[in-house]
Formats: sequence, C-alpha cells, structure tokens
Amino acid sequence: MKKLFTNLTFWVLVAITAGALLGNFYPGTAIKMKVFGDYFIVLIKYFIYPIIFLTISLGISNMGDLKKTGRVGGKALLYFEIVTTFALLIGIIVSHFIQPGRGVDISSIKGGDISAYIKESKEFSWLQFLKDNPTLQILIVAIIFGIWLSRYNKKEIIITPLTNISRYVFKALHFVMLLAPLGAFGGMAYTIGKFGIHTLLPLIRLMVCVYITCLCFIFIVLGLLLRYYNISILKFLKYIRNELLIVLGTSSSEAALPSLIEKLERMGCTKSVTGLVVPAGYSFNLDGTTIYLSMAVMFLAQVYNIELTLHQVFVIIGVLLVTSKGAAGVTGSGFIVLASTLTAVKVIPIEGLAFLLGVDRFMSEARALTNFIGNGVATIWLSNNEKEFDRSKMNEVLYGQGNRE
Repeated sequence: MKKLFTNLTFWVLVAITAGALLGNFYPGTAIKMKVFGDYFIVLIKYFIYPIIFLTISLGISNMGDLKKTGRVGGKALLYFEIVTTFALLIGIIVSHFIQPGRGVDISSIKGGDISAYIKESKEFSWLQFLKDNPTLQILIVAIIFGIWLSRYNKKEIIITPLTNISRYVFKALHFVMLLAPLGAFGGMAYTIGKFGIHTLLPLIRLMVCVYITCLCFIFIVLGLLLRYYNISILKFLKYIRNELLIVLGTSSSEAALPSLIEKLERMGCTKSVTGLVVPAGYSFNLDGTTIYLSMAVMFLAQVYNIELTLHQVFVIIGVLLVTSKGAAGVTGSGFIVLASTLTAVKVIPIEGLAFLLGVDRFMSEARALTNFIGNGVATIWLSNNEKEFDRSKMNEVLYGQGNRE
C-alpha cells in the first residue's frame, strides 16, 4: 500500500479522475482549475529548451563523425515523411469507408466562434514556421554549436561544465515532475468543465473513429516498426506510462518531452540520436495530428455532402503534407492548421470548423498521445538502424534483467 501511494502513475490517475468528476458536476469551479494545467506546462517549458540544447550539443561533440550526424538527420527526416504520409493515408481511407460525417444533423451541433482561427490561418510559409517554432530554432543552434564544439581543440574545458549542468537540470526536472498530478488535474477539469460530455454526443462517431484509428496506428504500424528490432510496443508503453498519463491529462505532448528524452537514453538510445530525433520529431513527426487532420477534412466533406473527386483527395493529401508540419505539440495548434488547410483547398466551407470546436479539445488527447509515442518509436527505430542502441539497458528497464536478448 505504501508503494502505491508513492507511485506517480497512481496520483496522476487519481488527478485525472478527480478533474473529470469536478468538471462534470461543478463546471464553473472546474474551469478555474485551468491555471494549474497552464502553469505546469509553462514550468516544463523552462526545461525543454536547455535540455534540447545540452543533449544535442553534447551528443554531437561526443559523436566525432560529422558525416554520421548528417546521416542520422537525413534518415530521421525521411522516416518522418514516410510514416506521417502513411498516417495521413490511413486517416483518409478509414474515414472514407466508415463515413463518420454521413447523416450528421448539423442543427444538432452547437457551433463555436472560429473567427480567431480563421484570422490566424494563412498560407503556409517555411520561414514563418521557423519563426513560430522555438524548438526548431534551439535545435538548429544546438547542432551548429555541437559541430563547432566537436572541432574545438580544447573542447573538454567546455564539455565538462556542460555535462554537470545537464545532470543538475535533469535532477531539477525530477522534482518538477512531482507536480504532474496537479497539472493533469487542472487540464482535465478545464476540458470537461468548459466543453462538457454532452458536446461529444452529436460528434461521437467522429471521435470514436479518430481514437480507434490512432490506436490501430500505434499497435499495428508503430508496433511493427518496433517488432522489426524485436522490441515489444506494450513493454515500451508500460515503460513510459507516467509520461502518457501526463500527456493525457494536459492534452499536450510538450508536457512530457524532457522526460521522454531522459527515458529513451536510459533505455539504450544514445544521447546524440535522441537529441536529434526527438526535437525534430516534435516539429515534423506528428502522426496523431496528421490522422486527425485528414479525418476532420473528410468528415466535414461528408457533413456538407461534398463528393470529393480523386483529384481533390490528392490535393488535400498534398496540402496536408505541408500544413501538418506547422502543428507543433501544443494544444489547439492542430485546429489552426486545419483552418489553414481548408483555406488552401477551397473545396469545403471553412465555417464547418465551428462544428468541431467543442469536440476538438477531447480529440487533442488522441493526437498528443499518438505524436508522443510516435516520436519515441522513431528514436528507438533510428537508434537501432544506426547500431547506436544498447540492448542490455533496454532489457534492464523493460524486462528487469540484464541478460535477456
């Protein structure tokens, strides 16, 4: 019993349950709890950038071979593009056959105000994407600094203090993660209190389709990627269960990003590969967001009885392949990208987004969880592909023994 009460997973689950109950029975009070979720994510953000910078710069400086750095980066981008394209196609195919929007009574759906999203949606720009994505900016700076450091003759006088700083940053992160139940409570209470379970009913079929598709993607596609290197997806999910619950409660993969980096290194991925893949994946490997965007577009087409031609479907796929890259793991960004996509496609009325506004928050959990798991799997797969994976460490943390192959 004592072990249970000192288990972070237990307290996060209790917090999520308490938040959901408060949101359902006392919505007015629950909405005010949003501040706890917001402050927790802000606190975590203070750790994201230094951890990314330290992990990447130290990893590259210790890697030595700069050609290897370029090769890993190139493989990562190719992997992201292939897997996210596959996720996009799965979303379109599933929604085409299940038809979640067919027969939906628009009058039964309470629309929301989408003026802010329409205002923010604009033509996709890589320069603007870079400006709006501080994670990517830190990634680029860290890569440049790491390359310079690897060529510096007296690099040890810099590496030693940076290594010590990195150690203390992760120690501080462990203390901050003790506040995770409070953040999860605030996020869940606000979601249920603000939007309410009743908002799900008219769009329940779309929500179920998104969750089922994400689960299939995780256990089949990502599961097969790990199985290729004889790693169990279930064991991996159990290993990162604390982080998954935090993402579930806060609806943001950002909340558990620093902890994921640490756990992947502890599992056997090298610092250099982890440092490159996880931050880059946070911007380019958004499997869950891609699935949601494709299904949402198809759903709205079905609601408005718009029969999309094969050419229009391919146009939507092409546009989504670009615009989906602009959706970082922050809650609500996927909705802005969806508005940008509809604006670019010019086939489906953008006013239809009002019908998704209430339920969008509930589906953000599926997006964030799938994005988060996808980045973990990408790091493990690429580490194995580069032969930069310590299986003895993996066996120790996943199976509790150091001699199992």
